[in-house]
Amino acid sequence: MVHMTDVAVPLVTITESARVRVLEVRAGEPEPDSLALWVEVTGTAGTAFTYDMYFRRTDEAGELDVVQHGDDLSVVVPGEHVDSIRGSTLDLSGGGMVLQNPNSPVVPGMGPMPDLDLDDPIVAKVVEVLAVQINPQIASHGGFAELVAIEGSIAYLRMGGGCQGCGMAAATMSQGIEVSILDSVSEITEVVDVTDHASGTNPYYEAAKK
Repeated sequence: MVHMTDVAVPLVTITESARVRVLEVRAGEPEPDSLALWVEVTGTAGTAFTYDMYFRRTDEAGELDVVQHGDDLSVVVPGEHVDSIRGSTLDLSGGGMVLQNPNSPVVPGMGPMPDLDLDDPIVAKVVEVLAVQINPQIASHGGFAELVAIEGSIAYLRMGGGCQGCGMAAATMSQGIEVSILDSVSEITEVVDVTDHASGTNPYYEAAKK
C-alpha cells in the first residue's frame, strides 16, 4: 500500500465538522480504532462521480491502495480511484456528508469538461450570479450550486449539499437558478443540471460495507 502523511496536497481534506461526525459514527463500530474511512468511486452521473464511503480496517488496504494517515482518522482510497478523488474535500452539509470533488469524469460523446477560464467574461458573469444572487438563497438549507463548464451558450451546473437529491431541486433549478442566469447573462441560452440527484437522496457514507 502507498502511505500518505504530511503532503502538500492531501488526497482528501476532511473539515473539522466532518471529522467529528465521522468519528462519532465510527465509535459505534466494533474496534473503531482499527477502522479507516474508505472512499471509492462507484460510477458517474452526468459530469459528476458517484461515491461509496464506508468503514473498513486500515490494514486491509492492498499494495496499490493509498492510505492517508491522520491523528485520529485515516482515509483509504483504492488505487484505481486515486486520480479521480485527489484534491477532494469531505464536508458536513445539511446533516450529511458531501464530497466536493474538483475532478470530473469524461462524459461519453461529450469529451472532458474544459477547465473553467475565470478570465472569460461570460464565466465571470455566471460565477457572480451564483455567488451574489443564488447561493445566499439556497444556503439556508445547506445547498449550493457551482458552475462546472460553459460550452457555447450552455451553462452546466452542479448542485450540492442540501440541494443534491432534494425533491424540489428541479423546481429550484428551473424557476430560480436558470431564470436568474438567463436574465443576468444574455450570452447564456440554456442551463443544464448535471447533478447526480439519484445518489443525492442518500449522499452520505454508510456505517459498514454492504
